[in-house]
Amino acid sequence: MALYWDLLRGDTRRWPDRAFFRWVILKSGQPVLDVGCGTGRLLLEYLGRGIAIEGVDVSPEMLALCRRKAQERGLNPVLYEGAMETLDLPRRYRTILVPSSSFQLVTDLDLAREALRRFWAHLQPGGTLALPIMDLDKEEHTGAWTLAAEAVDAERGVVVRHWSRSTYDPVSRLESTEDRYELLREGEVVATECHNRSPATRSYTLDEAVVMLEEAGYTAIRAYAGFSSRPATAADRLFTLLAERPWV
Repeated sequence: MALYWDLLRGDTRRWPDRAFFRWVILKSGQPVLDVGCGTGRLLLEYLGRGIAIEGVDVSPEMLALCRRKAQERGLNPVLYEGAMETLDLPRRYRTILVPSSSFQLVTDLDLAREALRRFWAHLQPGGTLALPIMDLDKEEHTGAWTLAAEAVDAERGVVVRHWSRSTYDPVSRLESTEDRYELLREGEVVATECHNRSPATRSYTLDEAVVMLEEAGYTAIRAYAGFSSRPATAADRLFTLLAERPWV
């Protein structure tokens, strides 16, 4: 269902992370690496604004869609395929973004720590990592199917529906998810695709995330509530951490 990823996400122009990450880039500088760039939601916008930004994603399907969208816009992005815990790129960056809480998709703690070390190794001295985190302890997990998104693909004459449900274990701090995608034509389901991930996501508290960054060698760690300028507290469901690689 990678083809319908953007359609189901809808209009993302008002998503608050767009302006927040631009502010981070303004403060920290370029070049920029977008980790988990997907189909290019942020990367293509920033590239079109003249920002020197590159992208990496583990999904070849998402990268293919990103390249197609870039070609339609007359852009030529530098894109890499690979996982964040094995990141090994030929340059360093002033700013590394990990949007959409993608870091939490690395559910193994040792691999998550390795991903943070890889980000650190790819930052220039004084560079900044921007890392949004969701505290899943503050989410509601009923286990019931819910309609997450619905959109109309007028070109193909179908309605696309995304159903999802999740369970969460507060002891292991791991979330498992089930996603079902349906294509409907004239009210009838003509195709279905299911994805089950167990585990799918790891949760962190604010304190846990800060400690992991410190252990990976980051300094000047700041935490913001969501994508705002307000300092984060333990009560925030979503927070964004900014952390620097020291100059020496």
